[in-house]
Amino acid sequence: MRTEIRVETASGPLTVTDLRSVLGSRVTRLPHVLRLLSENHIRATGGGITPLLDALDAWLDGRPSGFEFTFQPNRILMHDTTCTPALADIAGLRDALAEAGHDPEILAPLLPVEVSIDHSLAVDCYATPEAFEINRSNEIRRNAERYGFLKWAAQTMETVRVNPPGTGIMHTINLEQLASVLEIGEDGRAHPDMLLGTDSHTPMINGIGVLGWGIGGLEAESVMFGQATSLAIPEIVGVRLEGRLPAGTLSTDLALEVTHQLRRIGVAGAFVEFYGPGVADLSADDRAVLANVAPEYGASTGFFAVDASTVSYLERTARPEALVASIEPVFRAMGLWFDTTEAPRFDREITIDLGTLSPLIAGPRRPQDRRPPREAVPAIEAAISRKLRHEDGSGVPDGAVGVAAITSCTNTSDPRLLIAAGLLARKARAKGLSPPSWVKTSLAPGSPSARAVLERAGLLEDLSAVGYDIVGFGCTTCIGNPGPLPDVIETALADGKAIAAILSGNRNFPGRVHPKLDLAYLASPPLVIAYALKGDVYGDVLRDPLGIDPAGSPVYLSDIWPTGSEIDAAMETGFRAADVPQAFKAAWRSKAWDAINAPSTARFPWNPTSRNLRRPKFASFDEGSRLGCYSAHPLMVLGDDMTTDHISPAGWIDTESEAGKWLVARGGDPDDLNVYASYRGNWEVMLRGIFTNRLARNYLARDLPPAHTQIDDGTILPVHVAAEHLQAQGASNVILAGERYGMGSSRDWAAKGVALLGTRAVVARSFERIHRSNLIGMGVMPIEILDDFNPQSAGIACSDRIEIDLPANRLSRRLEFPVGLVRANGLRETISARAAVETLQEVELLRCGGVLAAILGRSASADGP
Repeated sequence: MRTEIRVETASGPLTVTDLRSVLGSRVTRLPHVLRLLSENHIRATGGGITPLLDALDAWLDGRPSGFEFTFQPNRILMHDTTCTPALADIAGLRDALAEAGHDPEILAPLLPVEVSIDHSLAVDCYATPEAFEINRSNEIRRNAERYGFLKWAAQTMETVRVNPPGTGIMHTINLEQLASVLEIGEDGRAHPDMLLGTDSHTPMINGIGVLGWGIGGLEAESVMFGQATSLAIPEIVGVRLEGRLPAGTLSTDLALEVTHQLRRIGVAGAFVEFYGPGVADLSADDRAVLANVAPEYGASTGFFAVDASTVSYLERTARPEALVASIEPVFRAMGLWFDTTEAPRFDREITIDLGTLSPLIAGPRRPQDRRPPREAVPAIEAAISRKLRHEDGSGVPDGAVGVAAITSCTNTSDPRLLIAAGLLARKARAKGLSPPSWVKTSLAPGSPSARAVLERAGLLEDLSAVGYDIVGFGCTTCIGNPGPLPDVIETALADGKAIAAILSGNRNFPGRVHPKLDLAYLASPPLVIAYALKGDVYGDVLRDPLGIDPAGSPVYLSDIWPTGSEIDAAMETGFRAADVPQAFKAAWRSKAWDAINAPSTARFPWNPTSRNLRRPKFASFDEGSRLGCYSAHPLMVLGDDMTTDHISPAGWIDTESEAGKWLVARGGDPDDLNVYASYRGNWEVMLRGIFTNRLARNYLARDLPPAHTQIDDGTILPVHVAAEHLQAQGASNVILAGERYGMGSSRDWAAKGVALLGTRAVVARSFERIHRSNLIGMGVMPIEILDDFNPQSAGIACSDRIEIDLPANRLSRRLEFPVGLVRANGLRETISARAAVETLQEVELLRCGGVLAAILGRSASADGP
């Protein structure tokens, strides 16, 4: 069977996989994500076509096949707080190899690894033109040692490239700079651009037709060293879009609606693909917003196939002309060009009529809880179980907006959303409106090109006039780096008032934005400014006055909301394709970055007194399998929706926490300990941070403090101390949890921390995909409860035992087996469960003790005895 075809393009002939011939009549019946996975599988395996076709036929008929795709990305995308632990692992593995007599330099990534520094910028300064420089200076000061480590990695491993602070958010860089859509080799061979990224919002690139999804850093470590990913045929969910968005409704509103709809039907781990006539009316920027929130609706992807909008986006971001000219002929020839009339088969599908949507917010505690703005207060009152007390006067009201941030790759990568916010600011300024003093405002675009666009459109001064000066180019508030709260907000919180954050981000779990803020609403950038002007969440921001103009007349949102034609005109004035590469290059020319020192040795010289970097404890030849037959102590019993933020926080470190005490004892500044995310290269800090979120309640005993547990004699200890106590006794421990365990960020330390606790298994009612993979990557067994047993309400006590019989030679994919719960009085209960293991590759990782053990073993074997 012919597997390649020669395609004529304006820039010359290209050789690509002949997907139409290989798939035959199946091609139009298959979703695009399966077409792309098939193309990658054919290239990665060098054939294997008959089993592939048999599996696709089975899928089209609705039959299981047990088939696993081999997936080999052409690049890896990482950000600074996921690459730091990954690169620390590599440095530690190099040490282990060298100490065993091997060459440490044999351990270097084989695939290109692109790193952005975007997760460490905090909003210390705001509402002033000097905010950008002050915040960048503080970022470099706080993180210089860690940044030096990243520079060491880039200097000693030629496949690693680190983009300095200020170059933008990783997903925006990927959209504007890195993604090619079509990879063209010097030999004239070409294939669709496909990648994996160590951030759950990697699917944002699906908006321009590039297949990619988020994985944990542990899986990325395996992939970057040449290990292909094994992928069972995923569930494919189709979202048919019809109609077009009404005037005044933005891509953010559509993203919140889709998140709600898909969470409602449950798509955890599925590959979601958008199709239908409504797709044609969405720009590539709109699509990228919708694709970005794939982890919020629980899916691996939010895919849009390549079409004319993709080509237009590449032209608008100054991609090479030869590349742009090659896209359409190649994708048409391969059967990968989007056709609105096609109706592929999906496992499940829903339809959304774009014309029925209106401006929305989501919250106050979950991104899937979308609602009209008029329901903001009732939802908060339901969440806090009391009525808000609306107070007049100059004080901060109950229900005040404490933080109003235009932040996150989700919405700031779309220039139309920023333009809309700027136009609203212009009209508000003309009406004499400004936010109350208690509102902390900030504007942190995903791309440095945003400054040029807003400046040319004449909107920077308008934004500044209402408190929205650019504070930096990074994740800031969305990732939990809003900086200190205003003093008046701290006082209001101490007085027991409910304070809300409003942000154009993607997550609003309690404590996510700031450890002291449990309430947050997600909204579009212009709606964020509207809430900032209003200063509270009362009533309906769409219909109630936002303020009073100098003449004493009320000003409503309808008075200042920009029209579509106004946004178009400002875009025409402000946007230049050359802005994107020019702004990126200018951001690279950073004297502060150049001044950071970095060693040049093959092995990183660890400083034993460093508070930021420590040699990883688990990167050694001593790690073995945690599988077996054992009776375990229940270390933690957790409820539903235990996010990775709850398990391993990213935000500011309290001086009275276990991690804070450790840092202060070693010279850390009590007034500026930085965030947990900045210490992901130091296992001592991260271990002490595990489960410190105050909402991570441990049901093992009544009223346990955060990050504490109880041992058999009734003593209450910090969880890491209790785990050390059990390990000293040679005792095993497990963690039990409810639904959706590990939802949220693709945070390695949520798995690494659990592994350092000595935990052998996590027994939960359900798992989010990336965290499940991370647990396996650390050798920790994920076990899914199949019956109605609920750990939270089961009355499990510290003296009970969990019995697990799962030796390495018995483990298989999705194996069902009983888990025993033995009460202190000897009574035994049986829990129906299954191994939450989906591929043969995952089985082997658990057998050998995880990703690091596997990498070390392969590297040592390759280097010889």
